[in-house]
Amino acid sequence: MTGHEGDAGQRRPLRADAQRNEDRLLEAAAAAFAREGAAASVKDIARAAGVGVGTLYRRFPSKELLIEAIYRQEVQRLCEAAPDLTATHPPVDALRTWMERFIDFMATKHGMAEALAVVLTDDSEKLHTRALLADAIAHLLSAVESEALARPGVRAQDVLMALGGISLIAASEDQRDLATRLIGLLLHGIVAS
Repeated sequence: MTGHEGDAGQRRPLRADAQRNEDRLLEAAAAAFAREGAAASVKDIARAAGVGVGTLYRRFPSKELLIEAIYRQEVQRLCEAAPDLTATHPPVDALRTWMERFIDFMATKHGMAEALAVVLTDDSEKLHTRALLADAIAHLLSAVESEALARPGVRAQDVLMALGGISLIAASEDQRDLATRLIGLLLHGIVAS
């Protein structure tokens, strides 16, 4: 969790300037970890965010806490995007856009994989994240189904696993455009012609 933790684990609201600093730090760190992996320099992250290293360490006393905060923020953003996309895009376009965002999320996560293995040791946390992501996909699939565009029997958990596989293949080949092509193939299996 980001921000100040109280005795009960509740987050105190940050001042507006402190929240902006935190947001910039998380954005800069996510980009750095996606690009350089866990070896990304905290000094470079602070510089890219336009804050001092002291500000970074006050917000996140260790690199692991920074990585955990990025992970949680990215999961939250991804899940919150599903209803926003279905409200503003045709159902299939919303699903495609969300899938592309998922691949970008996985690229960031891949860059942090080594540190995440240390931070996310609780299997219940991993299962909770999968459930949140599957719920977001279920929302998107529901919109596709409401327009009678989905093939019968498409399960959100299956789509999530397929997207995970796509992200691994694209990462191992270091080809982001490959992920987009594979998403097209996956959509072809989801959407009835």
